Amino acid sequence: MKKLIYLDYASTTPMDERVLKKMNNYFTINGIFGNPSSYLNIFGIEAKNSVEKARCNIANIIGSKKEEIIFTSSATESINLAIKGIININNSYYQKNIITSISEHKAVLETCYYMQKLGIKIIYLKNSNIGSINLNDLKEKITNNTILVSIMHINNEIGTINDIKYIGNICKKKNIVFHVDATQSIGKYQLNLKKINIDLLSFSAHKFYGPKGIGVLYIRNNKKKFKINPLIHGGGQENGIRSGTLAVHQIIGISEALNISVREINEEKKRIKKLKQQLWDGIKNINGIYINGDLKNSSPYIINIGFKKIFNKILMIEMKNIAISASSACISNTHTSHVLKSLGLTKNLIQSSIRFSFGRFTTKKEINYTIEYLHSTIKKIRKKY
Repeated sequence: MKKLIYLDYASTTPMDERVLKKMNNYFTINGIFGNPSSYLNIFGIEAKNSVEKARCNIANIIGSKKEEIIFTSSATESINLAIKGIININNSYYQKNIITSISEHKAVLETCYYMQKLGIKIIYLKNSNIGSINLNDLKEKITNNTILVSIMHINNEIGTINDIKYIGNICKKKNIVFHVDATQSIGKYQLNLKKINIDLLSFSAHKFYGPKGIGVLYIRNNKKKFKINPLIHGGGQENGIRSGTLAVHQIIGISEALNISVREINEEKKRIKKLKQQLWDGIKNINGIYINGDLKNSSPYIINIGFKKIFNKILMIEMKNIAISASSACISNTHTSHVLKSLGLTKNLIQSSIRFSFGRFTTKKEINYTIEYLHSTIKKIRKKY
């Protein structure tokens, strides 16, 4: 057994070596390094052709048109562009509202908070004690002044799956723009945007074994319904929606990573599901253990577990050779988990919770080792403290 075990795939994934190999052709004088905006010289033409080929590939995989794919630096930027960009600065928006849920990623919640300071009302949907939002509540909250609904597909802390197809149908009937944060689902779930009513969709490469620093915003080509205004101004790249020299190597990386993930998606999901069940079966008899969320309606890639009277940071320190997390990476050093708080957990229960997340390089042997280590570590902590 190797000394270090990585079980924090929901935070980030290691790049697949096959992706790195593909990207290596896009850095040096001997590769395709040109600026895709310089399309009147051979170097720029080669770069532009590579970018457009990658754009077409991503579009084909998610069921969109190539012109609906906008490259950004991250899912966070894509989310900001989707939510802030929906506002037309030429129109009054002080009576408008945006609907989201209290358990969204901080990228959504903080962006909504910013919009609230501009005068837009934010309506927050509450969820059940297993993390599911009330869809009837959503229907009731939509008004003539609602301009956007933003709901994530899979929760990054507890793995709860939202019914985005049903929500999309609600938004379609009400003629409301629907944004989905698909950061934890693209590359792990097959989404066909031809069959689901989603207007805006955000994701990033580093959640499915691609490089950090590249994301995508899908924008449905329906200019009569809405228009996205740019946040970054400059050279007018990406149809004027996101200026800045395109990082060709990163774009190649996200395209190749998505290719590999989708090709292996069914087999991988079955394998990961077994690993998650293996972990739970091996520790569910620990005294004071509890599940945060729902084992049934959840992603196989994430499980959030609490151990009563065990402070999670102490557990993480004691299990220093196993990478796990107390919450989402974006809040782990600053705030108590708002997701776990939304489930109705007390502060003590929140501070006793740990997220395990599994991925491509997780093995049965590693899970067995983790089970044994958890049992012995919890006994040690309870005896010591």
